[in-house]
Amino acid sequence: MKKIALINGSPKYKDSASGCILDIYKKQLSNHEITEFNFRTKEVKDIEKLCENQICVLAFPLYVDGVPAHVLSCLQQMADYLQDKKLDISVYAIVNSGFYEGKQNQYALEIIKNWCVKSNIRWCQGIGVGGGGMISMLNNPSSASEPLKDIIAMINKQIVLIEEGRMEENQYESPNFPKLFYKIAAEQGWRQLIKKNGLKTKALFTQIR
Repeated sequence: MKKIALINGSPKYKDSASGCILDIYKKQLSNHEITEFNFRTKEVKDIEKLCENQICVLAFPLYVDGVPAHVLSCLQQMADYLQDKKLDISVYAIVNSGFYEGKQNQYALEIIKNWCVKSNIRWCQGIGVGGGGMISMLNNPSSASEPLKDIIAMINKQIVLIEEGRMEENQYESPNFPKLFYKIAAEQGWRQLIKKNGLKTKALFTQIR
């Protein structure tokens, strides 16, 4: 049995894509000792307890092609704590974004890889998930089976790596869903959000000077 930390880097308290993804890991790794952590603020809580785990699985959303500022702050605190220690910790990461292409997450994963080097811990693999707006479908496996089948397969492969303690190159996947339709659905979602907040659709096209 391995001690595994599932770290949710989303600032959302509920219904986050990162949390939805980590639920899959929690279910499939239930034969191990799982502890859940949240990086919602700029301060790590229970850093000693977190670093007692053999494996850290970090999931977070892509912010401006990189790592969210609050997550970076938490990682810096971990790096400071870990630098003078020789702890056997393996790291796997999952980055999701609203971009259709999973490859858009590659630079964020490089940041996590470099952080592992700085922290003297083992980087094992990262996966980049595109089509973040569709990730909530994972809560309903029957509806997700086709449009997210390649993403689900990629997640399952990483879970096998965690089980076996192996390393592999980073992987990226996009939804099995036409990019044009994804764009239309995303635009409709933004319009609904604009309306919900009492604004008009033209606000989407307003340039900030």
